[in-house]
Amino acid sequence: MQNKERWGSRIGVILAVMGSAIGLGNFLRFPGLAAKYEGGAFMIPYFIALLLLGLPIAWLEWSMGRYGGDRGYHSSPGIFRALWKWKGSPYFGFLGLLVPVGIYMYYVFIEALCLYYAYLYLVGGLPEFNALSGGTPFKDLFASATGSGADGSLFTGSHPILFFVLICFALNTGIIYRGLSKGIEIVTRVAIPVLFVCAILVLIRVLSLGTPDPINFPERNVLDGLGYMWNPEPRNKTFMESLLNAEMWMEAAGQVFFSLSVGFGVIITYSSYVRRNEDVVLSGTTSASGNIFAEVALGGLITIPAAFIFLGPAGISDSTFALGFETLPQVFQAMPVGNFFGFLWFFLLFLAAITSSLSMLQPAIAFFEEGLGLERKTSVTFLGLITLIGTGFVAYFSLGNKGLGYMDFWVGTFAIYLLAMLQVVVGGWFFGADKAIDEANRGSYLKLPRWVGFIWKYISPAFLIVIFILWIQQELPKKLEAMGSDVTMQLTVTFLVVLSTFFIILISAALRRWRKQEKEDL
Repeated sequence: MQNKERWGSRIGVILAVMGSAIGLGNFLRFPGLAAKYEGGAFMIPYFIALLLLGLPIAWLEWSMGRYGGDRGYHSSPGIFRALWKWKGSPYFGFLGLLVPVGIYMYYVFIEALCLYYAYLYLVGGLPEFNALSGGTPFKDLFASATGSGADGSLFTGSHPILFFVLICFALNTGIIYRGLSKGIEIVTRVAIPVLFVCAILVLIRVLSLGTPDPINFPERNVLDGLGYMWNPEPRNKTFMESLLNAEMWMEAAGQVFFSLSVGFGVIITYSSYVRRNEDVVLSGTTSASGNIFAEVALGGLITIPAAFIFLGPAGISDSTFALGFETLPQVFQAMPVGNFFGFLWFFLLFLAAITSSLSMLQPAIAFFEEGLGLERKTSVTFLGLITLIGTGFVAYFSLGNKGLGYMDFWVGTFAIYLLAMLQVVVGGWFFGADKAIDEANRGSYLKLPRWVGFIWKYISPAFLIVIFILWIQQELPKKLEAMGSDVTMQLTVTFLVVLSTFFIILISAALRRWRKQEKEDL
């Protein structure tokens, strides 16, 4: 096996993992899902998934990754080979390559959108708008920037968003070229503290809005906005009807995985580069805690109350990613020095996006290096070309943002869910829960109790499988029916199947190379 680099420090790897987790999922996806499922009703499955799935699986991934790293592997196919002594186990690692690479393809497009909006605030290029009197200039701006009016519209005429996409690709590539300690670690050590400062400043401003229009909309105030997020009473369904929605539970679990980088293939790769006696329990807990604070205490408390104040509950429930791009600009427009706070908001979104996107290619880079013997720069260039094609796919199929939405569901929820289930089974059963506990506790100040192994072996798999079966019963027929008439969904699924097949073929080549090396070492 090749000699791989290490992280420069413990705080470096914690901030890098935190950076991979703190992203657009915290500030856009989480508030959008909370709004979609009417606020407080969503928080119940969210916190259950966090406690029974997110944190325990994060600990498991840290211990699995370090174990694989000790044996010279830094990618999911290789680490699965070390953990699961079956000759076909590396093939299941294709999900650990597909998920981060697939997410990167649409994530970098949203990253570019954040940078574009920050630029507009900086130069004063946003439309004038009275947030309480109506109108849709920010919806129009968002539609124009994303090309949601028609497929291929971004490739006709002059669209600045494509220029910003190229800027983001160049930034990501340049930083990733430099490696872990000299590239990703240096950027996250600066970006994460700056991100928190920006978020806290925007949060203070949003929570000081009070009741902007007490005469016409006295009910639209900060306190009621907070209540919308935390009160577990849905508006259009009974409480039990809401809780029996399997898709809400699956999306809540998917959001926990998305926000903690669990099921991404990122933690298992990042932790494979830590030193042998690194405290992985403390590192995992610290990075997860910072992420949840960013998601719930910052992302949710900035976006949901602000959206409630200016749109009301009916307007919020129809929004998803657009909350951050359509609603918050209305808020900033209505406040003193709004351009300053608008710039802070979109700059922090850009920082959150780039610290996450930097991590998404590392699992595949590690695989290309150890499995195919490629140099880092060659791997980065190769992946850059592949992901540029995927981002072009998302940008082209822009009608109603379907290309982005379908990629987000099939990769950002469905495939993450499958990978999380797979990792729990591999770690809890094939590697062994007791062995995983011992591995996690080696060098750890905080020791995991033995009952965590019971969660890994029984509770987490059962929870995931039950929700998955219910989702298949309730939602899969709808997805298949939609796929029958929706060409964009058909093409999205086909694209992902082709990409998966490509990774499986490469894993087969890597296996032959690993076996040849092992014979030569005998």
